Amino acid sequence: MRRIASALAVLAVCGFAAGSAVADKHGSVKVYWTASGKFGPFNIQGLIPTYPEARDILIPINMWVIDHPKGLVVYDTGNNVAISDGNCASHWAQGNCDFLMPSQTRGDVIDQQLEKLGYSTSDVKVVITSHSHLDHIGNIEMFPDAIHVIQKRELYQAWWPEKFQRPSGAHVVGDYDEAREFNYHAIDGDMDLFGDGTVMILSTPGHTLGHQSVRLELANTGTVVLSQDAIWMEENLEGHPAGLNYSILDYFDSVNRLKMMADIQNGQLWFGHSIRQYDSMGENWYD
Repeated sequence: MRRIASALAVLAVCGFAAGSAVADKHGSVKVYWTASGKFGPFNIQGLIPTYPEARDILIPINMWVIDHPKGLVVYDTGNNVAISDGNCASHWAQGNCDFLMPSQTRGDVIDQQLEKLGYSTSDVKVVITSHSHLDHIGNIEMFPDAIHVIQKRELYQAWWPEKFQRPSGAHVVGDYDEAREFNYHAIDGDMDLFGDGTVMILSTPGHTLGHQSVRLELANTGTVVLSQDAIWMEENLEGHPAGLNYSILDYFDSVNRLKMMADIQNGQLWFGHSIRQYDSMGENWYD
């Protein structure tokens, strides 16, 4: 009986130690939610064509700064700095400027956001790009020394967009034409970025060929799924797909994957362009 009690005591101590290690690991990871300005106001049906109710909306251009013990990560770099302070037409097609109506100021740009948090662009070890549209890849040229993690198919999408997407102006080669020789870690599928389960890159194609989302495991906040354009906003969960998808089938597969993942893990879905979420939760650290 004493041996059994001793064994149980050892197991209890080991279990406590393992649990503490996991807690310490997750406790040292935090994420800051910011935005590269906003788009709008414009009719929601311009983004979600099947939505039955016409109404004007604003949307944030979400970006994320992830502080991990193994290195600082930026997930998406927002709109190019050149469109700041009303200078949209100097870098984007006039049609996109007229419809999207970006409100980005110079202070909203990722380098200034990093400085606000006490970092610089040179501190960033990894840049994760969700996809190669103008409001997500806009400032990767600010990070020449980082490792750029992107789906290999999305690199091809950037340099040779699907034909139907070219007239939209969603790809702006000027965002990345000087980044061709950067250090790209071109992946195919999911990736555990730091090997500890706290920052998981998830392949979520549909909106583009190589779109990728991110799942975080945080000590206090729990499981958080950063969907970016895999799910723009709450209305997409009502069965109304985002516009400009290369595959509706893949799009809904990705929507369902992220939703079920969050449900099973009792996690939160943080959408790519939800003004409701941003107004209540943006410009804050989460750990």
